[in-house]
Amino acid sequence: MHTPDLHTLRKQLDEGATDALTLLDQALAAARSPRCAHAFVTLDKQGARAAAAAPTGALAGLPVSVKDLYDIAGQVTSAGSVVLADRPPATADAPAVARLRAAGAALIGRTQMTEFAFSGVGINPHHGTPANAAMAVLDPAAPACVPGGSTSGGAVSVACGAAVAALGSDTGGSIRIPAALHGLVGFKNTQALTPAAGSIPLAPSLDTVCAITRSVRDAVVLHEILAERVVRLDAVPLAARRLAVVRTLMLDALEAPVAAAFERTLQALARAGAHVEFIDLPLLDELPRLTQDGGLPAAESWAWHRELLAREGDRYDPRVAARIRRGAAITPAALAALHAARADWIGRMSAALGGFDAVLSPTVPMTPPPLAPLLDDDAAFFEVNARLLRNPSVVNLLDGCAISLPCHAPGSAPVGLMAWSLGGRDDRLLSLALQIEALQ
Repeated sequence: MHTPDLHTLRKQLDEGATDALTLLDQALAAARSPRCAHAFVTLDKQGARAAAAAPTGALAGLPVSVKDLYDIAGQVTSAGSVVLADRPPATADAPAVARLRAAGAALIGRTQMTEFAFSGVGINPHHGTPANAAMAVLDPAAPACVPGGSTSGGAVSVACGAAVAALGSDTGGSIRIPAALHGLVGFKNTQALTPAAGSIPLAPSLDTVCAITRSVRDAVVLHEILAERVVRLDAVPLAARRLAVVRTLMLDALEAPVAAAFERTLQALARAGAHVEFIDLPLLDELPRLTQDGGLPAAESWAWHRELLAREGDRYDPRVAARIRRGAAITPAALAALHAARADWIGRMSAALGGFDAVLSPTVPMTPPPLAPLLDDDAAFFEVNARLLRNPSVVNLLDGCAISLPCHAPGSAPVGLMAWSLGGRDDRLLSLALQIEALQ
């Protein structure tokens, strides 16, 4: 199945082959289809139609979904929970939402997510879990597969044709994981480039505002809107690129389809002249120390949720509550030491990787697993969750930038390639990603 990206739809609009209201009606129909079940918390047909009726800007009235983590004026932000359902509606758009609206987006609706964005699997026991839309097309008779989280509904909204892009967040892979599991593009920019105000935090030291799209060129557009900056794409040929493949940790226990797709991409890059160098990175052996007791996500989420958990803890997803409560063991002194250790680690990682244009890894080591076995089996859930988060979370800890783009063969299960780099190298990374995408 090929779904047109933003650029293709913009061209159709410019040529008069269609109009924004027609495309919106198609998107709304897709949003109500069985493939998109549980992907949306709410749909805003009236607001989206108003934007599509007078299309403007880079997004030209095209439908964009918003993760239920961000304030939209007049709507309740519940972060996939039931404990926030009685909050008053937001009085103003979050800056990220306001920037999308100013760029002409038809904000089609709020999308489902893991409660409080605290899982890479995408299960929500309160409101229902959207099934992986890409796998549903690949084999309609197969059992439902996980969507990836925490931006689960956002990925499904793009994959099923209900949105051209999905505003989400990435704290440990929450954009890149669902993008990889759906054969989509997920770009996690350097954290400081996009504003997180007007959203429910998970770990403010790591939370990144970013989007899922259908192509890398669309990712460039969405980043320019969300960051209010112009991306400066370079013209460096692949033959002048120096790329690292980290053997340490990132290639462990790959499923056979992931290993095959990743190797095929490396071979294509080598044929195109790129310098691909396999390296060991012993600094990754320090991750257990930096993530002890849940690390920054547990400590910082505990600070936000502590009082709410005391009042409403029995209404949380028990798996989310358990991960948050781990943060209680991290004292203020231990948290300060953790921040210092992280800063030191980032400095040493920067020295080790500074000579490379980017690092290449599989985004996740697996193809989308079946959903049902993870619903009631905590051990199976946490094992899959840890595997999904393993590679992407390294980049968040590094305060780097990363992009996941599909690298699987047509007609096979989705596999994501993650290109990642140090913080501040976003434009160089996007330039490379465009080149890699052209090889697929």
